[in-house]
Amino acid sequence: MTERLIFLTGHLAKARLERLLSGLGETEFAWEIVDIGVKVAALMTEDIIKRRLKLDHGADRIMLPGRYRGDLERLSEHFGVPFVRGPDEIADLPAFLGRPGGPPDLSRHDMRIFAEIVDAPMLSVDALLARARELADAGADVIDLGCLPETPFPTLAEAVRELKAQGFSVSVDSASIDELAIGARAGADFLLSLDENSLPLAFDHGATPVLIPSVPGDLDSLGRAIEAAERAGISFMADPVLDPIHFGFAQSLNRFIEARRRWPEVELMMGTGNLTELTDADSSGVTAILAGLCSELQIRNVLTVNVSPHTVRTVEEHDLARRILFAARADGALPKDYDPGLLQIHDRKPYPAAAEDIDALAAEVRDANFRIMTAEDGIHIFNNKGHAVATDAFELFSGLGVEADGAHAFYLGAELMKAEIAWRLGKRYTQDEPLAWGVAAPAPETDRLRLAEAGHTLKAKKER
Repeated sequence: MTERLIFLTGHLAKARLERLLSGLGETEFAWEIVDIGVKVAALMTEDIIKRRLKLDHGADRIMLPGRYRGDLERLSEHFGVPFVRGPDEIADLPAFLGRPGGPPDLSRHDMRIFAEIVDAPMLSVDALLARARELADAGADVIDLGCLPETPFPTLAEAVRELKAQGFSVSVDSASIDELAIGARAGADFLLSLDENSLPLAFDHGATPVLIPSVPGDLDSLGRAIEAAERAGISFMADPVLDPIHFGFAQSLNRFIEARRRWPEVELMMGTGNLTELTDADSSGVTAILAGLCSELQIRNVLTVNVSPHTVRTVEEHDLARRILFAARADGALPKDYDPGLLQIHDRKPYPAAAEDIDALAAEVRDANFRIMTAEDGIHIFNNKGHAVATDAFELFSGLGVEADGAHAFYLGAELMKAEIAWRLGKRYTQDEPLAWGVAAPAPETDRLRLAEAGHTLKAKKER
């Protein structure tokens, strides 16, 4: 039987929702729109729905706006029908309805993230533990203690033991055989990086070595180290080494491809810091490309570094990238429309409403509350007294008539400036909500069950 969906909405959105659903053409479900009797759909409450919704013709699912704050389980139990929260914006509804089985599963991945603490010798053990917790919370699987040339690390053994005691997997990254030996004896899980000459160190300890060429760029020397490790019967990984742009980057990509061809079963590692750290570009895009390369070549270990301020979220970026790439590969799909977290500066669909849709909405408004929206032609602000459009927030403010109301002026100024930033960058703007910056700046947790106060500045004005 055809599934029957009921879409609950308010006065202002009903006409647009009807146009959108009608525009879908023939669908695998039957649909009906119910105006629940409020102007703005997001302001409907659980009590209003219980009192006003009549399921005279039955339904299989009830679709609610994404910004509805009520408890879906209680509504489902009351009506005996599943209630589902849809997307925040009507424009996103077709994609929401067209993805079978709900949102994509990003719980899985097959990539291990090593997060290097590059200044480990300079930190106390307590500071290292605190930093390790931050990195683990960001998505790191292994805490990498980076040793510095000609810099003593007297607390190395203690740091390894304390990290292990706290449940962390630990790697020691050093060019010094002595420091690697100290780390191994203290219980480190991994040693970075050994070559064909220093590999015997790993034979005496249980730590897994990460092998590199003894001569930069020489895959044959890496091959000899691999053969020696295989003869010894120990676990290992191999890192052909990714070089920075203009210092062998293109050739190093070829080394990874060739390494996978030569050793199809060997676990490989890629250190991404030579690109994310040494390129003045937003690291999320660089990370996405490198994660894509790792996905295609089945490189299941990456070493991340955060030294430069512009890579402060690099672990979070790698964590999301590995999940997106895993899901896309499993689906045999392009890595798009899975999660917007790596789209930090721009959005794929920045304008949920066209200018003509905003014009129609503005014509229906009968109260003095200001609504602010963006479209391709700029920033729109409107209420029952008028509708103005500009690309510069300062051009709009003088016509609002709020000079004598400091709180309202501050609110509108902040919202208009936020709208201008979004419009200039091609980001989505939603009034009274923070701009979304993906994993670059996660928004604070919001309580979807709390009904947001609407028009708070106007309310404050009325109460004075």
